[in-house]
Amino acid sequence: MDFSKGATGWPRREFFRRAAELVDKLLILLSNDDGIEAPGLMALADALSPLGRVVVVAPDRERSAVGHALTLHRPLRLKKVREDWYAVDGTPTDCVHLGVHAVLETPPDLLAAGINAGGNLGDDLTYSGTLAVAMEGALLGVPSMAVSLVARAGFDFFPAAMVGQRVARAIMENSLPPRTFLNVNVPVPKAGSPLGPIRVTRQGRRIFGSGIVKKTDPRGGEYYWIGGTELGYVDGEEDSDVAAVARGDVSVTPLHTDLTDRERLEGFRGWKF
Repeated sequence: MDFSKGATGWPRREFFRRAAELVDKLLILLSNDDGIEAPGLMALADALSPLGRVVVVAPDRERSAVGHALTLHRPLRLKKVREDWYAVDGTPTDCVHLGVHAVLETPPDLLAAGINAGGNLGDDLTYSGTLAVAMEGALLGVPSMAVSLVARAGFDFFPAAMVGQRVARAIMENSLPPRTFLNVNVPVPKAGSPLGPIRVTRQGRRIFGSGIVKKTDPRGGEYYWIGGTELGYVDGEEDSDVAAVARGDVSVTPLHTDLTDRERLEGFRGWKF
């Protein structure tokens, strides 16, 4: 997919307009874990707006790596930032609940999360607030997807936004099975190369180095940073999300809210507890 012609200005708007002609107008709920002012959120809102009405309910600050946390022990504040944009002093999952049950008068046709500033691949899915948005949407019966840009700096969210729009159209045209949601990861193309094709993948496994960095503050106290260096992915998983992105392809992984290990279910029933 060569998106180079849509680098700036009018071509981008024209792409969104033409894509909108392919689907009926939708009611779309949008959230993230990078916060209400995140440029990735704005890019995805722009990309999805030609498809219908986009209502944004997002955290009032960055809430990355909070997973599927739900606030139960204090009240939540919902602030209207501008028309159809709301900030919540809670988690991404809180935002989904308030969006569906407090902001919208009818259930949304689609729930989208992102665009996350960084990938959500392999084992990282369990930590991701972005994925938690889509998972919560699936639990509530709403067709849902999460979109992430696999980059560390120099974020250009436009290609990922266009991919998000394509996936949204596909969801509406094909429908998702109950409790299934899509995890979309878009790499940054190598210089001079187009973005690779969209691949349907499975969740892979990433390999990390030491995950703890120990330091000493100016007063002699010890402190720690969590976060290791990525070393690659497990060999033999060429059909995984991690491998696809490493090749420069877009990864779309169908995920399910049922975490049961069905392949080994009968074996565990033979255990004597």
